[in-house]
Amino acid sequence: MSEHLHTALRLATRGVPPLPLRKGKVPFGNCPACAKNACGGRPNMKTPGPCTCPAPCHGWAAATTDLHAINSPTWERAWREAAAVAYHPGGAGLTVVDLDNADAIAWAGRTLPSTQTVATTRGEHWIYRGAMRSVNAVRDGVDIKSTMAYARWLGPGTGTMTALPDGVRALAVKEPPTVRAAPQPVTVPARAGNGECRHRTPAYLERGIAMAEQRITEARSAVHTTVYRTFLAVLSTHGRCGCLTDAHISRLFTAALAKGESPRHCTAAWTNAATRLGL
Repeated sequence: MSEHLHTALRLATRGVPPLPLRKGKVPFGNCPACAKNACGGRPNMKTPGPCTCPAPCHGWAAATTDLHAINSPTWERAWREAAAVAYHPGGAGLTVVDLDNADAIAWAGRTLPSTQTVATTRGEHWIYRGAMRSVNAVRDGVDIKSTMAYARWLGPGTGTMTALPDGVRALAVKEPPTVRAAPQPVTVPARAGNGECRHRTPAYLERGIAMAEQRITEARSAVHTTVYRTFLAVLSTHGRCGCLTDAHISRLFTAALAKGESPRHCTAAWTNAATRLGL
């Protein structure tokens, strides 16, 4: 048994799905039947497909904890030629913050809670408990590897693994772009007869605000974006008719603050949404 295969089996027994890497630290290419995604792709990739290929095809999606698959004849050639072992962090419920240089490491030391740390060729992997969306270049020298990604296995490292902090999740959220001064055309809900606003019906307005609060409260990721889009939806419905009171807006801000948003972000999201609608 090769050293890499032995490592892979050990990882799999711990619930960490491994895969072999060839020279260059990249996954092995697809087999002829899966070349150019002709098979449709793995069922757990971005585009679901029927592929049940027993070979280590489709990069990170081939990572598995199935000991029979890892030790099978179809994986044997890959292990013979493997230059390293990788794993799918998201498949193990983990997130790797990949720090590629000294400045990135220093930033993490000032900003993020300490956790299990693994030395790499150029920097460090900070490993947290919890999965999220993978994003490269969230800042200079910092990549996030979790779902739909792989990371090289470089040993257990040092330190105690801690829960994925909101600060890391926030790195994957893009701030809404600054809205141009020129407002975009929107469709304003028509008012009921006699010029009265139909939204003044207490039950209608209450239901809308409650749904907006719930949407923000239940957001598990991309909180910045969720808050902005929720504010945009509320303003597109009630922004021109005079329905919204300070109490309604306070409820929405309170929900956003409870999810970790700062007052500044709340104000910016509300202002951007209003500007986009020309309010």
